[in-house]
Amino acid sequence: MKRPPVYWKKGKKILSKKDSVLRKIIIKYKKGFLTTRNNPFFSLCRTIVGQQISTKAADSIWAKFEKKCKRKIKPKTILKISSRSLKSAGLSRQKISYLKNIAKAFVNKSFNIKKLKKMNDIEAINYITKLKGLGVWSAEMFLMFNLNRPNIFPVKDIGLLRAISKNYNTSYPPSKKFLEKISKIHDGYRTIFTWYMWRSIDPSDVEY
Repeated sequence: MKRPPVYWKKGKKILSKKDSVLRKIIIKYKKGFLTTRNNPFFSLCRTIVGQQISTKAADSIWAKFEKKCKRKIKPKTILKISSRSLKSAGLSRQKISYLKNIAKAFVNKSFNIKKLKKMNDIEAINYITKLKGLGVWSAEMFLMFNLNRPNIFPVKDIGLLRAISKNYNTSYPPSKKFLEKISKIHDGYRTIFTWYMWRSIDPSDVEY
């Protein structure tokens, strides 16, 4: 059975008191919570597939990708599949090279998950972005969904910006000043804020 992150319940209470707009969204989707996969390689592959495309398009490509892998999303499996086969799943040449690069980093152990767990958010983002194909947004998704970090605020995420604009009746994209204000209000539990913003514009759970 899936459980919410350890900080979820406390964070919801604190944010509900600080932000009346968010409180209404939390009440509406009170049964939902961020779900975590304890599978770092899976999460990174899912993030790469989802880069710069809509959730719907990402879900479609991911389903084909899983089929190619016979539902075994493992580094050695990815390395064995030809680039041509992966391309027929709808993946771009660039994304295929990123997936294979990350698979190699896991196989040769040049990427160490245990190191990440000891790092703060900024150090972890810097470490993850050294892997070719993973930018700041991808690193933030990994910190949220795999490492369960409570205070991630992915300001380049289109869904988050759209939701802030809609829920707070502000311009799209929201101004830097407004984002700083929102960030300050929810500091400490910005992951919770982000998750509820996504949920407010998309009824299905976001998962990486």
